[in-house]
Amino acid sequence: MRKARSKKQRRSLRSFDFFCGAGGLTRGLRSAGIGVLAGFDVDERCRDTYEKNNRGTKFIKKDIRNITIAELQRLARAKSFHNMLFAGCAPCSPFSQKRKVQTPSDDGTLLIAFGRIIAKARPGYVLVENVPGIANVDGYSAFRRFIRILERSGYRHRITYAVVDAKRFGVPQTRRRLVLIATRKGNSSIPDASYGIKNRPFRTVRDAIRRFPVLRAGNRHKSVKNHSVSALSNTNLKRLRKTPVNGGDRRNWPRSLRLQCHKRDNKAYCDSYGRMSWDSPAPTLTGRCHSISNGRYGHPTQCRAISLREAAALQTFPDTYEFFGSHTHIAQQIGNAVPVLLALQLGKHIVRMHRRSKLANSRRNRKVNLIA
Repeated sequence: MRKARSKKQRRSLRSFDFFCGAGGLTRGLRSAGIGVLAGFDVDERCRDTYEKNNRGTKFIKKDIRNITIAELQRLARAKSFHNMLFAGCAPCSPFSQKRKVQTPSDDGTLLIAFGRIIAKARPGYVLVENVPGIANVDGYSAFRRFIRILERSGYRHRITYAVVDAKRFGVPQTRRRLVLIATRKGNSSIPDASYGIKNRPFRTVRDAIRRFPVLRAGNRHKSVKNHSVSALSNTNLKRLRKTPVNGGDRRNWPRSLRLQCHKRDNKAYCDSYGRMSWDSPAPTLTGRCHSISNGRYGHPTQCRAISLREAAALQTFPDTYEFFGSHTHIAQQIGNAVPVLLALQLGKHIVRMHRRSKLANSRRNRKVNLIA
């Protein structure tokens, strides 16, 4: 009598998660039935969050430019990667509209380094998630060079990319991202949106965070993991009290509370110090989503910023997913992550692509055998 195969054995498609961070992409891929063997990242501070929430998947602290094919083969226990997905969400600061720092960054070269690994390993599938601006850089940009590397490595005519909005995949957050899927077999495509069409409305802030207990600024809940909130100065408390609930912003402040930079034009860039709206998706979360001065990150009704737990819920991390580190770094882990539900939908789509490819290959083999 044949023994039932383990969950790991049933997962015919396996993956490496490059630039894994806190593990949002890893969690989504695993939930889609993809076995994630390891996550690579240079930030050692993400290790506890990643490994304690993704048991059985290794966190490997390593710069992608130093990863070798031999190392990947040892981890995969295979010489070929044809049944593997290489997922890479490179740091996006050079291409982000939020970027204010003008000093040079070498992050753009990380995408090229990822492309070079793909060129050598030639995995069956490639997934990239990044900000839309990555494809809008003039000239022979890092993204165009990355596409050229894929084309020269056997993915020509099997590369699809598009800008998607996470809210259309069930994430209670407006979050536009460029998604690229490439394959060496079959046809590539991007999954269709499933929210905001027909009778399926977008999920909202209320859907995501209304269940969490009331909390004051600067406090931490005793039993709800990561339900902690940044402290506020007396001035900022006064500002938030003058900010209308459920989507209000600083335009209602008295002049005495306005920042100097806003006194000339009190209508521009009103998201900072603003409150979220209960019945709309949240704005895009960043690595500073714990701070009301860095975006519309005020709680819809309470006089505080959203908590780390609430931010994680808006990124669709399950409530059992515990984050480790300083308050500031946990906010960065959460804001920089791929929303789990978006990762799940992308993972399911790639699994379907893989199954269709296997089925088509099986049919071709049967035809050959019949002819023979």
